[in-house]
Amino acid sequence: MFEIFQIFEYTFLRNAVLVGILASILFGIVGTLVVVKRIVFISGGISHASFGGIGMAFFLGWDPLIGAFIFAIGSALGIGYIGRESAQREDTSIGIIWAVGMALGALFYHLTPGYLPSAESFLFGNLLMIRSVDIVLLFILTIIVVLCIALLYRRFQAVSFDEEFSKVVGISTNKIYLLLLLIVSISIVLLLKFVGIILVIAMLSIPPSIAGMFTYDMKEMMMYSILFSLFFTFTGLWVSYGLDIPAGPTIVTFAGLIFITSLIGSKIERIIPGRTS
Repeated sequence: MFEIFQIFEYTFLRNAVLVGILASILFGIVGTLVVVKRIVFISGGISHASFGGIGMAFFLGWDPLIGAFIFAIGSALGIGYIGRESAQREDTSIGIIWAVGMALGALFYHLTPGYLPSAESFLFGNLLMIRSVDIVLLFILTIIVVLCIALLYRRFQAVSFDEEFSKVVGISTNKIYLLLLLIVSISIVLLLKFVGIILVIAMLSIPPSIAGMFTYDMKEMMMYSILFSLFFTFTGLWVSYGLDIPAGPTIVTFAGLIFITSLIGSKIERIIPGRTS
C-alpha cells in the first residue's frame, strides 16, 4: 500500500486530515442529536435542498458556499416551522424540499454558461476543493457547536428524549428545536466538500447508531461517535489514497460495512443462550 506518513506530503491531504478531525467532532456531536431526536430524514432534506443553493450561486456568480447556506438555513427554518404545525405536513414538506432543491440545482447548472466544477464534486465530496478558508470556517463552527452543546446540554437532552415533558418543566422546545436544525444545516454546508451532499447524512447517522449499541447515555454516545468517526475517516482516507479512489464514498462505505457487521453481531449476541438483551 504505502506509508501512512506519506499522507502529509501533500497540501490537499494535510487539509483533508485537518477537516477530517473537525468533521469527526461534528459528526459525533451533531450526529448524536440527529439520531436521538430522530431527524435523519429532515437532515437529508436540508442537505439535498442545499444543492439548489449551490446551483443558484453558480448562476449568479457567487461563491457556492453562500448559496448553500441560504438554501440550507431557509429549508431548516421552513421544515422546523411546518413541523411545529403538523407532523404529517412536515413529512410531506421534507420530501418536496428534498426533490425541488435537487431539481433547482440541476436546472441552474444547465442554465449557467461557461465551465463549472463537476456537480459530482458536491454530491460525493472532493478533497481537492477544500480551501484554507473552509478549514477556518469549520474550526469556528466546531468551537461554537461544542460551546453551545456544553452550555445547553440539559435542554438538548430533554428535548431529544421527551419533548412533552420539556414543555411541562418550562423549556422553550421550539427555540431549542430550531437551534438544533440551524446547527445541523450549517454543519451540513461546511461538510459538503469533504463527503458531499448525499453522503454527509450517512456520517451524521452511522457513527451515533453504532455508538447507541454500546450505551444509552447521550454524552457517552457523543464521545463514542467522535471516536468511530475518526476511525472511519482516517481509515477511509488511507485506503482511498492508496487505491486512488474517491475519499468520501470510501469513508462512508467502510462506515456502512462496520455498521452492518455491528448490527449482525448484536443480533447474534442476543440469540445466544444465556445472553440477555
